[in-house]
Amino acid sequence: MGSEPDVSPPRISLSDLVEELLGHEGPLPIVAAGDPVLRRRTEPFDGQLDPGLLDRFVAALRATMHAAPGVGLAAPQVGVPLRIAVIEDPAPVSDEVRLVRGRVPLPYRVLVNPSYDGIGPGRAAFFEGCLSVPGWQAVVARHDQVRLTALDEHGRAVDEVFSGWPARIVQHETDHLDGVLYLDHAELRSLSSNQATADLWSQPTPELAAEALGFDLPN
Repeated sequence: MGSEPDVSPPRISLSDLVEELLGHEGPLPIVAAGDPVLRRRTEPFDGQLDPGLLDRFVAALRATMHAAPGVGLAAPQVGVPLRIAVIEDPAPVSDEVRLVRGRVPLPYRVLVNPSYDGIGPGRAAFFEGCLSVPGWQAVVARHDQVRLTALDEHGRAVDEVFSGWPARIVQHETDHLDGVLYLDHAELRSLSSNQATADLWSQPTPELAAEALGFDLPN
């Protein structure tokens, strides 16, 4: 018995995929958890988008991040399996939160082919959310300090140490490029709706939530 001919549609190129996305007006649609693109390792960027298209794509990522609003957005979150992310945080928080969480302003950056390594044993646990998991937050323990290596949108090398909340953003967005969601690291007993988080767990640290919901925090 002969084999059936392959009638599957041809795989769209990444440049055509991005052009199609950019053809729509307004912010790019954000992919929600459950879509396989969020669970696959992304393809390293190696010129798949020409410089003009890359500039337009990262500008659209930034505009989408602002509109959401969020402090980071990775390419797979808009359905593009490329190792690219944008980060930016004006850190509009109180002095108390700034001090406890280390949430300081993070200037806009484009991260191309990023990777990070934790520095030292320090870990910090705080509630964290994700634009691809709308409506929910959970406590995640992450490295308090990381070394990031990447390229920027112009191909220049980035080698920088981040601490506090900027380090958390770097880890969160780089994890997306490896098919990892923040829930994979979370204390699932802490999982709370945005409303419950605002009503019950808005304290700068999650100690009360840990006691009430029954989960441990790192020493």
